[in-house]
Order: sequence, then structure tokens, then C-alpha cells
Amino acid sequence: MPDVVELLADLGGVARRGVLLAAVDRGVLEAAVSAGRVGRVGRGLYALPGVDESVEVAARLGGVVSHTSAALRHGWGVATVPTRPHVTVSRGRRLGSRAGAATVHRAELAPCEIEDGVTSPARTLLDCARSLPFSEALAVADSALRESGCHQLLQQVADRAQGPGSRRVRAVAEQATALAANPFESTLRAVCMDVPGLAVRPQVTVTDGAFAARPDLVDERLRIVCEADSFEWHGGRSALASDARRYNRLVVAGWIVLRFSYEDVMFHPDEVRAVLLRAVALAEVLNQRGPGGRDAARASRQPRRWFSTSAGAPASARSLSG
Repeated sequence: MPDVVELLADLGGVARRGVLLAAVDRGVLEAAVSAGRVGRVGRGLYALPGVDESVEVAARLGGVVSHTSAALRHGWGVATVPTRPHVTVSRGRRLGSRAGAATVHRAELAPCEIEDGVTSPARTLLDCARSLPFSEALAVADSALRESGCHQLLQQVADRAQGPGSRRVRAVAEQATALAANPFESTLRAVCMDVPGLAVRPQVTVTDGAFAARPDLVDERLRIVCEADSFEWHGGRSALASDARRYNRLVVAGWIVLRFSYEDVMFHPDEVRAVLLRAVALAEVLNQRGPGGRDAARASRQPRRWFSTSAGAPASARSLSG
């Protein structure tokens, strides 16, 4: 059974009760709350402890919770849970030594952009999309659509964006989707977008006869599947067996299946991109072969003979030594 704190971190720092109880027992969750390891930030909404403290820090500084800290307060997952709360204060406000308690941003906010000491959903979307790296901004936007269904609001934010960063705001709004399962998957999708020739879509149903699967990310033209594999979800024996069967069926159906860990996607995206580049090159070669390539390999059921019947060494090894 996964640790509830690690599970919350994988989910972006905040999650609904039903999502958590799908992976941990009710008693485990309640024990974590009682011990202060997990906080309640709303009805049926749980978060890492620092999320609940952000409003108090903002109040001491005379500002409001903003950026990814505000996203967490709205119940949206983030790719990187902030170690210090993000707080926006007036440009003229002097903080002195108190500034070290938060990551401080300077802006003049209109009253309609503040709700209960937190930037409004619209302002939070704008701040995150404008200032965060694209992958982190996409994770917030995906989470907002998934948790709040605010498609129209996000589009309004993009349409009204002006000045520095407005192009990024519109790009985030264009690519955001409620189909992304969590910030981990959103980040992997952002890495995929940076790979020429690769065009993945989340949660596409793949069929092969009676077999059906719904991988995390799918490029249907290249027949590439990308899975965001978290140990917290796939660490059990039964889950491992189910995943192995599914991956094997996808491979024999002619799909290139790539599995990426949370650590690699979040901390080593360049290595993930390098693998994706090679996968695209391989898929293009297989596609160029047409019916005589990928499809023919699937249709063949004859075992390949790797060893000579007259000698113990592989035939390939004998030809190299001869």
C-alpha cells in the first residue's frame, strides 16, 4: 500500500477523498490527518500540510496566496509543490526580513482578482500560465479543467492576456485538456510536445480484436504508447501482473510501448526526450516498410530459429567467428 504523503505528492499535492481511498485504506488516511502529515483544505479535499499554511503566511505579509500555492488552494494539482508559499503583494509594500517566509511576487490586483485571501481562479490561471515553465503551467491548466471544468474561463483568460508572456498563456490554453490524469502525465505530455514528429493524445482507447486498452498517451500514426508509471499506483503484485499483460498485448499488436518513471519525467526530462526521439525514428522506419514491415511481423506466427540444430552456439555467433 502506498504512503499517503508520497501519493499526494505524485498527485500534485492535493487530491479528492475518493481518489485517495482508491489507493489507501480509510484508516491510513485518517491517521495521516490526525498526525498532521496530511491536511484538509476543503470538503472532501486533502493536501500536503504547507498548502493549508499558505493563507496564514500571506496574511502576515499583507498579501494574497498566488501562483501554484493558489492553484493548490483551488484544488488543482501542480507539477512542483512549492517549498514556500507563493504570495503576491503590492509593489510598494516593504517586507524586510519577513520576505523570507514566502516566494514574493509584486502586482497590483483588482478586488475581483482576490477571493478569501487567494487569487481568483482566473488570476491564478493567468499567473501560472504566464510565469511558469510550459510543462508546469500545462499541469496546472490540465488540473483546473479536470477538477473545476473551467474551459470557458481558461479561454477567456487566454483571449484577454496582454503583454509579456501572453503568447505562452494562449499556448497553454490551446494544449490544456481535462483528460490528463495527473500533473505527472501532463508533464510527460509537455515533453512529448517538444519532440518533432510526435503527436500524442491522452487516454485514447486502443483495440486489437477483443483486446482494448486505454494508455496514458498515444500517437496513433506512429503507433507509440507512452505510459507515466508511478510506483504508488503500480507497485502491487496484482497491478504488476495486469500491467504486464496489457503491455505485452500492445507490443504484439504492433505498438511501441515506452514506460517512464516519475523521477525521470520530473527530474531528467532531457533523457526522456532522447528516448522519444529514437522511438519516433524507429516508428518512422517501421511505417516506411508498410504492409511488409510492422503488419507482416504481427501476422507471422512462425518461431524464429536462433540456434543451430547441429551445434550449441548461436548461428550468428558462428558467422562472426568464422
